[in-house]
Amino acid sequence: MYYIVYPLLYLFSLLPFFILYAISDAIAFLLYHIVRYRRDVVSSNLAIAFPQKSAAERNKIAKQFYQYFTDSFIENIKFLSISKKQMQRRTTGTFDIINTLLAEGKSINLLCGHQFNWEYANLLYSATLKIPFVTVYLPVKNKVFNRIMYKIRTRFNAILVSPAEFGTRMHHVFNAQHALVLAADQSPATPKSGYWINFFNRPTLFLIGPEKSAIRKKAAVVYVGFKRVKRGYYHFESVLLTKDASQTDKRAQLTCLYRDALENAINNDPANYLWSHRRFKFEWQPEFGAVLG
Repeated sequence: MYYIVYPLLYLFSLLPFFILYAISDAIAFLLYHIVRYRRDVVSSNLAIAFPQKSAAERNKIAKQFYQYFTDSFIENIKFLSISKKQMQRRTTGTFDIINTLLAEGKSINLLCGHQFNWEYANLLYSATLKIPFVTVYLPVKNKVFNRIMYKIRTRFNAILVSPAEFGTRMHHVFNAQHALVLAADQSPATPKSGYWINFFNRPTLFLIGPEKSAIRKKAAVVYVGFKRVKRGYYHFESVLLTKDASQTDKRAQLTCLYRDALENAINNDPANYLWSHRRFKFEWQPEFGAVLG
């Protein structure tokens, strides 16, 4: 099946962007108005994050989110054939902080959130950085599309590793200088397996792993924020959280710094976040422990 699907998608990816975005507009209309894809989840998330906004304002954000969502899907198909030069014309990033850290011999944990388009960021950073660039990713359940996404994400030498492989496969990379990128806004599996931290004024569960990994490696930690400059063009801003994670002196301090940076990025463009996933799916209870920030 892969040898049928891949050529068809590759041919589709050769279409010019203006046609692809016209298709994206049609899909966004269908998802929002007809299929109503996860509309209840999006509405609930926006109501939690922005209670001060009116229903009309949140609906406007939701409609814009669906456009961003379908644009990113179409762009991901385009990545099958996009050239490195064309990709770099459409993306910019700040690398001064990262280059300074690399010159000092530091390994770096790059923390980001599920903003659009994180696949563009993966391509730009893996094509730019001169050290091993490792991405932790969740395999797609469909084997055909998992293989296609793996091909897209590794086009410019990114090293992909699944959570199941993380502790066993990558020792040869992690023993040398490297950059590790983590989407740190995934929800932990159970309410007792993460940090409870205020996120948009609501106790929310955050992963422990990114902080503990950085502390153990004494890694520098950089937050990468995503800005949609205009349709199809993105800017990625690198913000230093710490030069040595082992020097953070409070539990969840680093995760709170990440939370602050992510909240700021979302507030700057509320539609540019994956509101269709259930970020607030757990309710805090006193037996889960204190809310740390």
